[in-house]
Amino acid sequence: MYALVDCNNFYASCERVFQPNLIGKPVVILSNNDGCIISRSNEAKALGIPMGAPEFKVRQELKQNKVQVFSSNYALYGDLSNRVMKILEGFTPNLEVYSIDEAFLNFDGMPVSDFHDYGLQMKRRVQKWVGIPVCVGFAATKALAKVANKIAKKYQDRTQGVYVIDTEEKRIKALKWTKIEDVWGIGYRLKKKMHAHNILTAYDFTKPQHEFWIRKEMGVLGMRLKYELEGKSVLDLEPIKEQKKSIATTRSFPKQLSDLDALRERIATFAAVCAEKLRKQKSCCHTIIVMLVVDRHKYENQKYYYNRAITLPYATNSTITISNAAIAILKELHEGNEGLQFKKAGVIVTQFIDENKKQFQLFEEENPKHLALMKAMDSLNTKIGNRKVKLASQDLKVTWNMKQNHLSPNYTTNFKELLEIKCH
Repeated sequence: MYALVDCNNFYASCERVFQPNLIGKPVVILSNNDGCIISRSNEAKALGIPMGAPEFKVRQELKQNKVQVFSSNYALYGDLSNRVMKILEGFTPNLEVYSIDEAFLNFDGMPVSDFHDYGLQMKRRVQKWVGIPVCVGFAATKALAKVANKIAKKYQDRTQGVYVIDTEEKRIKALKWTKIEDVWGIGYRLKKKMHAHNILTAYDFTKPQHEFWIRKEMGVLGMRLKYELEGKSVLDLEPIKEQKKSIATTRSFPKQLSDLDALRERIATFAAVCAEKLRKQKSCCHTIIVMLVVDRHKYENQKYYYNRAITLPYATNSTITISNAAIAILKELHEGNEGLQFKKAGVIVTQFIDENKKQFQLFEEENPKHLALMKAMDSLNTKIGNRKVKLASQDLKVTWNMKQNHLSPNYTTNFKELLEIKCH
């Protein structure tokens, strides 16, 4: 038996954990640079505020309805997500973290007599220990667990936030209720094709007469999904991912940049973050890529994506080396394009090797003092927090230089922003 545990309106719920006065009020969370709405509370959904709407287009509507608006606080959301996942590991060691607010659990071989009661225990513990509301769906396969979770969330008054598909009757009823566009893995384009082929529900998808079409249009993935919805488990929990094969740090700017000095500071910061992530996974890179993006609507008759790569003769995870290489690439990209205004930039590092298997070069190698310097730098930043120790080419006061006019405190990750409680 599988379970899918999904946090309800996760980003909005995280904000409510430390501001309980927001419970029952409409809340929305904005994307990077306070661009678009990426999370809504149920109250905000009831007002008809669309998901993905640019903030400036619905600003007046948000004010009129007294909607609480927050900038994305990923440090807070990531920490609370980790806490939720740690709690779920106490119910079964077989867990796959599917996203920041979802996890699949497998209970094969575990003596669980009542899955509905077990789900209620999970729900109560997460709510009590972290303060995040969750819904739980149980079924024989991962795809059906997704369906069960949607039912639990849709009918919380009747299900108490937990639903179990444990009979053939429940399975068929759930599939007939589920629209095809709500099935796991069915996107907008597939939905249009399926509607044209008279596949309107998940139950229609499992009918034998559609098997040939599914094989033709979706291949092996489509047949796996069909088997899953029929109750035949073919998708196991994903193993823990190995080390990343590439690391990218990209950000949009609050305003478009053309000045080389301003771009250099951003690229140096992005390169420093990539290097830090490399050291955390104990890897070194050979290749560094820098990309710049202009607004395609502003420069219609010109290319909008510029990138260039450099391969070093030695592997490195030094912030100094990677930053210097990235800045050298930036100067090449910027040369001849001085008049362009860039809205986004990024640094990508790839071609990794384990730092303990690094082969040193005889004639060309980076300064051996970098290794000790990086260790000292990482140690200080771990102790002080918030990347206080930086290169001189970086802005000492700003890490991302993003527009975050509605940012809440980092209640759980910054001692200076801990919640204060006044007792009388």
